Amino acid sequence: MPAMSLVLLVGVSGSGKSTFARKHFLPTQVISSDFCRGLVADDENDQESTPDAFDVLHYIVGTRLRRGLLTVVDATNVQWDARKKLIELAKSHDVLVDAIVLDVPEEVAVARNALRPDRAFGSHVITRQRKDLRRSLSKMSRDGFRKVHVLRGDDIDDATITYERAWTDRRDLTGPFDVIGDVHGCRAELETLLEALGWELRRDDAGRPDGATHPEGRTAVFVGDLVDRGPDSPGVLRLVMGMVAAGTALCVSGNHEQKLVRALNGRKVTVAHGLERSLEQLAAEPEEFREAARSFMDKLISHYQLDGGGLVVAHAGLKEAYHGRASGRVRAFALYGDTTGETDEYGLPVRYPWAKDYRGRAMVVYGHTPIPEAEWVNNTICVDTGCVFGGKLTALRYPTRELVSVPAREVWYEPTRPLAPVTERDPGLLDIGDVQGTRYVETRTGGKVKIREENSAAALEIMSRFAVDPRWLVYLPPTMAPPETSSLEGYLEHPAEAFEEFRRAGVAEVVCEEKHMGSRAVVVLTRTPDVAAARFGVADGTCGIVHTRTGRPFFGDPDLMAELVSRLREAVSRAGLWEDLGTDWLVLDAELLPWSAKAGSLIREQYASVGAAAGAVLPEAVAALEAAAGRGLDVGDLLDRTRRRSGNAARYRDAYGRYCWPVSGLSGVRLAPFQILAMEGRATAGEEPHAWHLSTLARLDSEVITPTRHVFVSLESEESRAAATEWWTSLTEAGGEGMVVKPARPVAERVQPGVKVRGREYLRIIYGPDYTESLEVLRGRFLGKKRSLALREHALGLESLARLAGGEPLWRVHEPVFAVLALESEPVDPRL
Repeated sequence: MPAMSLVLLVGVSGSGKSTFARKHFLPTQVISSDFCRGLVADDENDQESTPDAFDVLHYIVGTRLRRGLLTVVDATNVQWDARKKLIELAKSHDVLVDAIVLDVPEEVAVARNALRPDRAFGSHVITRQRKDLRRSLSKMSRDGFRKVHVLRGDDIDDATITYERAWTDRRDLTGPFDVIGDVHGCRAELETLLEALGWELRRDDAGRPDGATHPEGRTAVFVGDLVDRGPDSPGVLRLVMGMVAAGTALCVSGNHEQKLVRALNGRKVTVAHGLERSLEQLAAEPEEFREAARSFMDKLISHYQLDGGGLVVAHAGLKEAYHGRASGRVRAFALYGDTTGETDEYGLPVRYPWAKDYRGRAMVVYGHTPIPEAEWVNNTICVDTGCVFGGKLTALRYPTRELVSVPAREVWYEPTRPLAPVTERDPGLLDIGDVQGTRYVETRTGGKVKIREENSAAALEIMSRFAVDPRWLVYLPPTMAPPETSSLEGYLEHPAEAFEEFRRAGVAEVVCEEKHMGSRAVVVLTRTPDVAAARFGVADGTCGIVHTRTGRPFFGDPDLMAELVSRLREAVSRAGLWEDLGTDWLVLDAELLPWSAKAGSLIREQYASVGAAAGAVLPEAVAALEAAAGRGLDVGDLLDRTRRRSGNAARYRDAYGRYCWPVSGLSGVRLAPFQILAMEGRATAGEEPHAWHLSTLARLDSEVITPTRHVFVSLESEESRAAATEWWTSLTEAGGEGMVVKPARPVAERVQPGVKVRGREYLRIIYGPDYTESLEVLRGRFLGKKRSLALREHALGLESLARLAGGEPLWRVHEPVFAVLALESEPVDPRL
């Protein structure tokens, strides 16, 4: 069976279909008509409910097929009308259909039904079903099935089922790949491009290239249209055929290969658009080569899924719903794209811009429509840069997204229509349509993230009124969840729970980083103003920005911001990081200290007012109660509680007081960087271990920079965990906020990127001065939503960095950045 298909079990009642299904398929894969009758009538034998039951059956089957799941229908299916509806349903989802016919003698079926008390119908029903089956068997193969398997006698018990993956499914191949655009007979340019990519050509006795290998084990993937128009289509075919035969290349079919095969098969075709050149060139080749080339092109498939489904290659592209599917409709889309049915002024079909609506996780690489420059549109890219028309031949190196091109040697064929870009959209232009309404943002590490319309509206308000220039806004950090609530006496949060959480998740080593008494900051730096203009589109002479975790500038004074950016750039230059990292720009994750530099008004209006009120009232209350106790009044319990509250209030004032110190200009301001998020060509946040980040950033030397203290912890070592706990205790008892525990190396999805473990005294700022009096109540806090939010925002953050490092346009980078801000309006307990 195809691994993704619809299977119809066909046979009369009592033929053993349900028994066969239980033996060979998972219970969840089998949808039976009896089960659906039970769903709608509470009686699996209620024949009057059959129309409603089949409505339900078709809905379930259609849903499973849409999701790409093997589905088995257990019903008699002996009548053409019943089979027709299911076959049409499969075709509407571009899924192949097989039939398994259990052809048992009528007397056997009758005997089996007689043993079942729930089968109240007479033998005449079996007779009628048997006649329907006999009439169907001779023509069932023409119903639209991929294959009809007829089992009789012992074959039914002896049958085994194995699954074959689709020809398009090469998800096991992980690359790296060189995806090469439309060659169109330009053999010399293809040789030059392969050599530029590091391939070593192999030549036959006549000196003609007939294969190539790459010393790094790369695989070439050709997007089709190897032939027509150019000077040497046979030479291109000889080279590509040799590479495919040797396993160093894959090739999908282009529309020109399909038409050439039809011509070679003697079919009537219109000899135009360069086909005449291929036919003429192939006529000069030996018959043996022509037949090999015809066979090779005839067997080319519509598309390939590669690298776990992360890369799809099709000649004209492929929308997400067609990935991995098999039908004439899918093949037509892969060969020709989606047309509107109209023709342009040049008489060529007008193609529907499917890539503009693409939101899939897989990168789609295609050709077919020549353009001046390869460009990204929604994680798709066209690499047909019109070599045969005097443009260039282009390859995309996957997964690095590097584009490599070589120019055409001459104009080999005059284009019917001038080359035009895929989209006229300004890559630096943001469109409100990109962020309005309910949307799904596809991420590499967290799948699709849903952004609700109301969240988008809230983010749009913040973005339009308060955010920095969006060209600098390339990343927003995720929220961070605390650990599971501690059961230790006097503690709400403790390192033990964080360590155990990561250990259970399979993390062997974590890093514990000091949580500075400041505000989260994102720093974008460029080496020169020219880099800022060229890479970020900011041409006002500035070289970077420092903004908050919600995208607001840290300083309203542009001169102060420019001075801070200048000092940070100087530190990067002195450390030699520009040269060592091979980049002209950096994005850093950091903390800006003190907290009062950003939150001065919050501290004064909220925390200080509470502290001042407590400082004024509670000592007076203690004095009054002490006087009452001296007069013999029984106020002992109240006096003890008020003394505790007075002490708690003093600790509360001390806690927020540590976050405040005098700041004048940049005097007193400190930045503590702890991660290099991205640079040219690399999204290092998801690639490098934290030891690399911290050691690299430790080279920065400036009076405005303060280091991030940290310790590494082996989670299998009790001594290592105990030492880190002691370090946390000393930090928090000295007035520090606490620490952040992170996996030391990038980890799989669904593992928290970091867990904050805050100190007991710091939590007074969060939960109030007297929170220690209510620990039992607070231990019932719900963390699930906060943790889910942290994972989704982390995936979006990594996605924005990957798009930025990959050179995607601003509006593509901004999509996940905006989504993080939108998720921040989710109703979550702010104390978490």
